[in-house]
Amino acid sequence: MKKHIFILLMAIVIAFTGCQESEFADNYANPNKIGETTVPKQFTGVLVANKDYVLPAYWNYFVVNRTSTRRWTQSVGWANDLGQYVVGAASVDGQWNTFYSVFQQYRELEKVYNTLSEEAQQKNRIFWLAATVYVYDHTQEMVDLFGYIPFSEAGKLSQNGGDYLASLPAYDSSVSIYTTLLDDLKSIADELNGISLDNATSTIFETQDYINNGDLTLWRKYCNSLRLRILNRVSGSSEFSSRADSEIASILGSYPVIDSNDENIQIDVISLDTPINSEGFQSGLEDWNGNVAGKAMIDHMLASSDPRLVAMFEPGENAGGVYQGIDPLAASSDQQDLIDDSMVSIYNRSTLSRNDFFPGMLMNAAEVSFIKAEYYLRSGNDASAKAAYEMGIEQSIEWYYWVNTLTNDGISGALTPVTGTEIDAYIADAEIAWGGTNAEKLELIAEQKWIHYSVVQLNESWAEIRRLDLPMLDFQPDASNTQSLPPVRWLYPDNERSRNTDNYQAVSSMDNMTTKLFWDVN
Repeated sequence: MKKHIFILLMAIVIAFTGCQESEFADNYANPNKIGETTVPKQFTGVLVANKDYVLPAYWNYFVVNRTSTRRWTQSVGWANDLGQYVVGAASVDGQWNTFYSVFQQYRELEKVYNTLSEEAQQKNRIFWLAATVYVYDHTQEMVDLFGYIPFSEAGKLSQNGGDYLASLPAYDSSVSIYTTLLDDLKSIADELNGISLDNATSTIFETQDYINNGDLTLWRKYCNSLRLRILNRVSGSSEFSSRADSEIASILGSYPVIDSNDENIQIDVISLDTPINSEGFQSGLEDWNGNVAGKAMIDHMLASSDPRLVAMFEPGENAGGVYQGIDPLAASSDQQDLIDDSMVSIYNRSTLSRNDFFPGMLMNAAEVSFIKAEYYLRSGNDASAKAAYEMGIEQSIEWYYWVNTLTNDGISGALTPVTGTEIDAYIADAEIAWGGTNAEKLELIAEQKWIHYSVVQLNESWAEIRRLDLPMLDFQPDASNTQSLPPVRWLYPDNERSRNTDNYQAVSSMDNMTTKLFWDVN
């Protein structure tokens, strides 16, 4: 859908990087072997380090998100239990360790790049720029989960010659990290606008880049769309409010962004014979009754005859074709009975969990359209806000029906293609149609963004729900725990407290589940 990809991906990746995870570990993670790598190979090492947190894989979906963001966004339903709003250690460790493995690869790329001559650096410049865009995307995600994190001095053990104590990094403030991201991405955007590659570099970049396959236009759009996401996230904060809207206006007026689903920034699965696949999605989403729909999302989609309903969900096995989700305020025993009796809707298995070709999503057209809609609404441009809102809905519907066509498992049955008439009727539905006060219009945008994110972009969904307090979701308080409702940030890992003790002490006062991030002002 997005772009042409070589069928011989497996052979090409092995030739340049080695495709087995153990080989990547040997080549990229061991500082003693840095002489064996190159800038192009190290670039791919950056991408590979967290591939299972971009592609839907078991560890991220089951261990990290099953009892955290999946529930706190109510993208799934569950039977209420004790301690359900406490951030689990396994979730924290998985997210933290994976990000810093990416950062380590990025620092190794920096180290190798800095040893090159000026001429060689210019030849390899695209690898550095693209890697920075990718790492900054995940850096924002980490800040939005934890707040202050080690950043400017992180990952420098190899650069510091293996001196462990000298490499223990201080924490950077959330505001300072956001400032760095925005400043650097602006510079990168300007540089990407004018960059050109010789034939040899272009070929190598196309081979090593399994996200955009060397397409410079897509890297430009990724960079600028990421800027929109970051700016929109901080648009309500006192530190960035004036910069946010002026810079968004500049981007929309002068820079390319993702405009259609053909331009989505995602990892496409080409062959199940490579590690670039989504085979872990099934166990990650379905194990331990994890694939259970929530009442709020199902009810919203039913009330408005949402065309995505059949593409995203299927009725429970014993529900007689009726769609229903778990009520979070119901008694736990009643919730469990509905689950055990297979009366609750589940995510469409052919579209999602058993679709081994499900792409790893980074940024997409619908998300960008909803960001535009919110910006135009803030700016008083109602006509443009309405157009962007409606475009986002169309793009979301199109994407879910498209991803269903990739499936290699027809367990949920074939879908009848959605028609333009159905989409128009949905957009005109009283529950969906653009109208009302600005606050009501913002709620419309937030609801559509929430449905679109579903279980596909969980961390983005949770960040937006915290930022806007929309959609308004009900949760059963947990009287057994001091954390009686969903938290507003994650806790730091135990290993970070014990190993980076002095630097941790500087942020220990905010290491709780109730200290809001600076952009969470509602």
